[in-house]
This record gives sequence, structure tokens and C-alpha cells, in this order.
Amino acid sequence: MDRLNASPLKAGRPWPLGAHHDGAGINFALVSMHAQRVELCLFDAGGERQVACWPLPGRHHEVWHGYLPGAAAGLLYGFRVHGPWRPEQGHRFNPHKLLLDPYAREIAGSFAWRDEHFAHDREHPLNPDLRDNAAWALKARVPVPDADPDRGSRRASLAVDDPAPHVALADTILYELHVKGFSKRNPAIPEPLRGTFAGLAHPASISHLQRLGVTTVCLLPVQYALDEERLVRMGLRNYWGYNTLGFFSVDPRLASTPDPSAARSEFRDMVRALHRAGLEVVLDVVYNHSAETDEQGPCLSFRGLDNAMYYRLRSDDRSRYENHTGCGNSLDLRQPRVLQWVLDSLRYWVEEMGVDGFRFDLAPVLGRGDHGFDAGSAFFTALMQDPSLSRVKLIAEPWDIGPGGYRLGQFPRGWLEWNDQFRDGMRRFWLHGDSPRNTRGDFAMRLCGSSDLFQRSHRLSTASVNYVVSHDGFTLRDLVSYRQRHNQANGENNHDGHDNNLSFNAGAEGPSQRPEVLALRARLQRSLLACALLAQGTPMLAAGDELGHSQGGNNNPYCQDNETTWIDWMQADADLIAFARSVLTLRRQLLPFREDWYTGLPDGDGLTDLAWILPDGSALEGQAWQDRSSHALACHIGRPGRAKRPLLLLVNPQWEDIDFSLPEGSWSLRLDSTLPDGVTAPQPATPQRRSVQVAAHSLMLLEQEDRS
Repeated sequence: MDRLNASPLKAGRPWPLGAHHDGAGINFALVSMHAQRVELCLFDAGGERQVACWPLPGRHHEVWHGYLPGAAAGLLYGFRVHGPWRPEQGHRFNPHKLLLDPYAREIAGSFAWRDEHFAHDREHPLNPDLRDNAAWALKARVPVPDADPDRGSRRASLAVDDPAPHVALADTILYELHVKGFSKRNPAIPEPLRGTFAGLAHPASISHLQRLGVTTVCLLPVQYALDEERLVRMGLRNYWGYNTLGFFSVDPRLASTPDPSAARSEFRDMVRALHRAGLEVVLDVVYNHSAETDEQGPCLSFRGLDNAMYYRLRSDDRSRYENHTGCGNSLDLRQPRVLQWVLDSLRYWVEEMGVDGFRFDLAPVLGRGDHGFDAGSAFFTALMQDPSLSRVKLIAEPWDIGPGGYRLGQFPRGWLEWNDQFRDGMRRFWLHGDSPRNTRGDFAMRLCGSSDLFQRSHRLSTASVNYVVSHDGFTLRDLVSYRQRHNQANGENNHDGHDNNLSFNAGAEGPSQRPEVLALRARLQRSLLACALLAQGTPMLAAGDELGHSQGGNNNPYCQDNETTWIDWMQADADLIAFARSVLTLRRQLLPFREDWYTGLPDGDGLTDLAWILPDGSALEGQAWQDRSSHALACHIGRPGRAKRPLLLLVNPQWEDIDFSLPEGSWSLRLDSTLPDGVTAPQPATPQRRSVQVAAHSLMLLEQEDRS
């Protein structure tokens, strides 16, 4: 180890942060507010032997920096940071632990849980552990300045040969998927590519997405993540990936080739292929916590670099963490340098990797100030003024587990938010008619953009991300097939996951061969899909729900990297796919509910924007909105978003068929959720026909014929 010889490092520059090769050498820059000394350590090609370790000679405020002349890309490195070991004051510096650069573009090595990775003595937590972990620690690898050299400057080329689709919000259909689970079992994809970025970019995957009619794929986390020690000991892994360590790095486990540079290029190629197919790419990102967990967790990067800067610490005991995430720690975006790190990471994924937006996990954490959530916090302000980030799609999961953490409808203008009230309202309406909270009023509110949540802050209805199922919970097929969760495989005695999923068992728990049970389940799936995809707002579909994917009743499969979560394409329900495609086609053609809010008042031509009607044709008024004995209703849409003629939505969640009186005029059927594919040959009603029967647990969409 070259620690005593004269250092070849020059002072270099305090920017940009991270390690950057300029053709003649490498500049290193690292932030630590409370460090006393920072050492740069270099390793052999295998990453096991430390070959040099020198102090960074430059310091500009809290940025430590140095320049290594003659160094080439591909260099493996890490940092050792000296400072006080004072857990009670929030400081956990331990130079015996090699630390990963938080700006690492490529991460080399394979992580294995060892006691040497902990800065504290695991038996005596207030004492430091003096063993060196360098041989087993993950290292950063300096990337080639442009890992795609045939294209020249990545940023300059984005607008030329990789143009983003820029789908308007009114046209956006979100499709949430896991890169591995989506294609792992698809026989139309070559086996080496299944479950990878290349598998998602394969023509078979893209063809399905295009035929289905979605516009924007939302990828579960693809940044470099770790499997928790607890899961590894049980033989499981964090399949979803919400345990990030490398926020600038692609997780090589999702690539067909594990080499970090190849994985990075494969991700870019995937984005390029999806863009050329007209599909946007949104990343699910986890800037609320890191993989270092709580005060009993490992020291891999942030904790050893500057624990008191990166993490929110409890005011009554700075040896412990504020845990607004349920994952042991919360990153502290009140700190300017931590905020800078998050923004730099986001810009990297937009400008260098080409993505079109982000879905922020536990987003209120990012906007927490000293006194709770603040929609005017530095994080939101910085995004709003950023030339790159202000132009992409920003989607919030609008809750965390901290005090006052439920913030649905309270994010800034321009943000979209997952609307769990839409999810729960639709589940109650179709699956739990006897629920005290299930009323026609709640259904209508959710169907028409949740104005109680978004209109008061002058936001468009597109801010509401409408879904009935996401990755987190039952699949759509399981939602109508199971009363109870079946999470035994997760190793927590079936105590994990949500108790209240508002699921519904249609006659038999789990798989059933009874025709009447299968028919009811199929109809409920279609009705739930139709509401989510036609409602006012931005619809989101979870991958596999359009083809009947089941997880065997596991409603928390975050640790199941196996056939539980991988979509079984050989068992795909072709009718359900056709139905989802039909509904999305109707949404594009008709856009039944516009993105602006409805007044309910007639215009000059006598047409009312929106009118609610009881099955007998009378106006839905007063106490009928709250009547829990019956929930059937009709919605007359006088001014749809794209249809040139009025529409009529007839909804019957009851157990019996119901006759609906029709308004004046002739009406043609556009959608019927009793039909396997939702459509049939045009069946216009004659002017003399004054009613139509809507089957139990179904809905119909009618379009008025020309009055001429």
C-alpha cells in the first residue's frame, strides 16, 4: 500500500463532484462538512488489493478534492474519511472502512454481508470497529467520459437521435413494471435477454406495450440497490429494489451483462429503443433513505462520509435517526450539499441517461423542513427552476410514515400524485358495496378527478394518478380472488403486507374452476380496469394486470424474485388484454372526461357538462348521493374531451341486473364490461327504445347518435 511515498495528487478542482476523466488525468471531489482528512484509495483491477492511499490535498469549504495526472478511466477507488467518533453527537467517522463515492457512475464488486462492513462494534455499538473492510467493500470505477463513444457527446446527441416523445398529460397512460419481472418468462424473447433492460427493449416487449396503448413506462427502481442482511439470511432478496446505495449507478443485476459499463450502455439502448417506439421512460427513485438503515446498520458510504450531514438525526439522541421512511433512516435534504447531490443525480438520469421523469418514493420526506412537510421547501423550489428537471414528469407517492406524512393533494402545481383515495374508492364501490364509506358521492368524486383534493389548489385533474392496483399489494386478479393475504413465503409469519386491501373473494378463496366464479371475477376485473382507465385524471396500469397475472395471494412480494412475481406470458388472458386495449382506444378517441373541471351548468346550446342520473332517469340529488342501499347511477357527459357527441356512462355495481332509462335520442353502445373484449358490433338504439338493461357488476358506455 503506497501511503508513505510522496503523493502524486495535485489540488485539482472542487467541481464537478465525483470522479471525472478529462483525457489527461482524473479529478476527484468529495463533500464532507465535518471530516478532518479525506484519503483517496486506489485498487488493483480485481478490487481486492489496495495499491495506494493518499490524502486529498485540496479543500474548498466542505469539498475535498485532488487531481491524479496520467490516470486512465477504469480506475477503481474508494475513500477513507478521518474525523471524530462521537455517535452521541452524530459523528461516525471510521477510516478503517472504505467508503463508496456517492457520485459513483459505475460500482464494481459483489457485496456480501460481513461484520467488517459495520463502523461500530456489533456487540458494543458505541465503540468503533477497527477491522479493515477494503478487500470486500464495493468500489467506484471511473467511467469512460462517454460510454457510448460512437455517438459523441451524449447530451448534445439526445435531441438529435434520441428525441423524447414528450407525451402530453392529457394523453399519458402510465404502465408500472419491474424490468426483470416483465420479460423474465416471455418465450418470445431470447433467453439471455429475459428479465433485463435488453429484454424490455426487445421488439416483443415493445409490441405488447404499443398494441396495449400505454404511453409511459414507470420502472421500479433500477439504481444500484442492496439486499438487506435480514433477507439474505433467509435466502431472499430485495426484488423491488427500494434499498438504494448507488444513486448514479445502474443496477447490473438488471442487465444481460453484469459489467458496470455494459449495464450502463444497455440501459441507454433501452431508453433509445423505447423512445423510438414513442414510449416515455419514468424511473421510480428512492431519495428518502439509503441502504445503510438505522444506527445498527453498515457503514458503506454516507454514514462514514458525514453522518451528521447526510441523515436526519433525532434532536433528543443524535446517535439515532429520524425514521420517516420505515427503513431506518431519512436523508436530510435541508442540507444544501445533500440537496445538491439529489439534484445532480436527477439531472444525470435526465441529461446523460435520457429518462423522461421520476416517481418519488415516500415523497413527503423530500419536502420536510424543520417543522414538517413544506410544499415550498428548497427541494420543490429547486426542481421548479431547473432547466432540465422542470420539464420532465414528476410524480409523488404523497405519503410517508412520519408525523403529518399523508399529503395527498398538497404537492406543488405541475406534480402528479398517486391517488390512493381513488384506489380505495373504486375497490369499495365494486367489491365492498356494504362498506360505510361506499356511496355514489364518493364514487363520482373519484371518477371525476378528485376535485376535493386537487381543485382547491388550482391544479389540473391530470394531477390525480388513478389506479386500482400497483406493485404494492394484490394484483388485479388476486384482488378479486382472495380475502386474505398469503405472504408466508416472505418469512414473517404472514404478518407483513397490508391488512386492508379491500379485496374481494368471488365465491371461493384462490384458484377456482367453477364457471360462475370465474365469470364474476373476470367481469369485476373488467369493470375496475374500465373505471381506472376512463376516469378523469392520469390512469396507471400495473404490468400484468391486463393479462391476469397472479401472485398466489401474496400482497407484499417485495422479496420474491421468482415465479411469484415474474409475469407468466404463457398463461396470459387474451380476452383481458383485448378488453384493456379496447378501453384505452376509447380513451384516446373519446376522452370522456376532460382534464379541466366540470361546472355541471348548461351552456348556450343547452348541453350540460356533466349530469348525474338515477336508473329511473330522475336527477341524482340530495340524500340519494349518500344512499348506501343502492349504488347504481348514470353519468351524462354533455361535453366530452374528444367525442363530438354526448356520452352516457351506466354503472351497476349491484348483485342484480338493473334497467336504466335512457335520455332522449338514439344511443350506440361503445363499451360493455360484460363482454370479454368489451366491444361488440354497433347496436344503435332506436328512437323508441327508452331503456337498457345493465348486468350486475358491470358498466356500459354509450354514445349519442347524430340528432340529424
